Amino acid sequence: MSRLVPKAPSACSDLPLDNAEICHKLILLKELLTSSFGPTGKLKQIHNNIGGHVVLTSTSSVLLQAISSSQHFVNLIKTSILNHVSRFSDCGLFAAVLCLTLVELAKQSGLAENVSVRLNKYFLDLCVSYMQGEDCGCRVKLDFSNSHNLITLARSVISSKPACMLTVQEVLHISKLAVQAFLLTLPCDKPGTITLGRTVTITVEGYSVLNSEVFTGLLVDVTCDLCLNRAINLNSGALPVVVFSTSLAGDFSELGEGIIEVLAGVDSESQILEQLLELGKQVVKDDVKLFVCQKVIHPVLQQYMRSQGIIVMERLGVNLMEPIIQLTGAQPVATLHSTIPASAYGKVMGISIKQIGSKTMLHLQPTRESVICTLVLCHRNETVLRELKLVCQKTEHVLRLALKDPAALLGGGCTETLLAAYIRHKCNEAEAAAQLRCSQSEYLLGMEVFCHSLEYVAKALDHDGGDSLIDLNHAHHWNQPVETMKNSLEYSLGNCGCGLLRNSPGMKWTYLNTAYSPFSASSSSADPTAQPRVLDSFTAKLNALQVAVETANLALDIRFIIQDLN
Repeated sequence: MSRLVPKAPSACSDLPLDNAEICHKLILLKELLTSSFGPTGKLKQIHNNIGGHVVLTSTSSVLLQAISSSQHFVNLIKTSILNHVSRFSDCGLFAAVLCLTLVELAKQSGLAENVSVRLNKYFLDLCVSYMQGEDCGCRVKLDFSNSHNLITLARSVISSKPACMLTVQEVLHISKLAVQAFLLTLPCDKPGTITLGRTVTITVEGYSVLNSEVFTGLLVDVTCDLCLNRAINLNSGALPVVVFSTSLAGDFSELGEGIIEVLAGVDSESQILEQLLELGKQVVKDDVKLFVCQKVIHPVLQQYMRSQGIIVMERLGVNLMEPIIQLTGAQPVATLHSTIPASAYGKVMGISIKQIGSKTMLHLQPTRESVICTLVLCHRNETVLRELKLVCQKTEHVLRLALKDPAALLGGGCTETLLAAYIRHKCNEAEAAAQLRCSQSEYLLGMEVFCHSLEYVAKALDHDGGDSLIDLNHAHHWNQPVETMKNSLEYSLGNCGCGLLRNSPGMKWTYLNTAYSPFSASSSSADPTAQPRVLDSFTAKLNALQVAVETANLALDIRFIIQDLN
């Protein structure tokens, strides 16, 4: 068939970073994300013109997904950051702000794009080798036998999301619950291959955050009074459980594909119902106490089993199937046309009722040490409750990342200023310039672009008009509140950004993004018992640093954009 409209040629544009519209949109994106960065970041209200939910957030995954641009160059950067967030759940805004700042400062510096790319890669390798080295001054080891640093890490993630609307006491409470739930999903002293458990999150609206709690086992929402009356007495002993993953509604659609032949005079519905009742009789004979189905159960079968004292739970949904299988040890049965093998049955130690706010929950208690737990989150309204649930899920992911590499990084901007000071201290422009095929002046200019970008991220944590400083002893980040700016630094500075260091005699500071002589940062603290108050995920931030620099290099390296207009 011939075309009704001639095919339009593709549009080709060169040097996207010389395009004023693209540069303007990159600056707007940077300002939007920078203003959302950190515990005091400004919230963003997201909605569309055709209705739907109004979302209040400062979370990178929600913000970036809601931002759409007609410029594919901008979408390329956005997609790269979203890919990092989908894999690591944290440090999305850090990666985005650093990437966009690198691109902006590299363009302003006048360096050739290929030189900027080589220098950025070189400084990135310096940072990665330092962060992974034994003498790293910004890495903290995590000890799983002591929950202090785990709670600090969790609290840092949760407190960085102001849309949760939590007080200091509520942040600490939720942080402890997040760590408790995480530890409950770890199997203890189990030989062979280890399978991590799962935390099921339930939200209850209209109650104080301090009413949130963690339960071992699984809580399932129930509405049937017959279930509840029976369940009250089932709170001891190993109770047999059977789990079905197929529909028991008696529909023909559940029989699979193909042609069904029905003989004349045969009532097909009666035949299927008879088959279902045979299944029910076997369950009663095997003394099953809990009958669970992912989908719908025929009302007649439900009535029969309940009359025999069996608790029936239908429409469980696919999300709860995995945790209930892990909890009970049952094997899901996928057909009703064969007898249930003995190996398919699972067990629970007891079934009890939990009244949580307005919800009545069935509490399934494990027969042995369980790696399934339920986190019940309470909050005052739906909007903040949705954000709190998302943040707790991200916190669990961050804690799980620490299992592979049990370390964290100093937060509050201290890691960024330490990396900048390290790069300046390691600077050997003559040798490095020859290695990178650039002049010494180009090397020094590229180094300042990279270091200023790191320091800009640290400075972006403040949204109240205060000053950001770096101390010339340990290279930590300090913030001088706007109300104390008239005082001398010795009296206006308290703790550094991560909380590890405290203002002491002999310390010297300089404002960020001002020149200072290179120095070797001391990692020792005046107080050997001091603990950092703000920590970032080592794995997530290391990857975010790499993604930010590599994405910036990709943006600087793009020469042409070819767009199909058909």
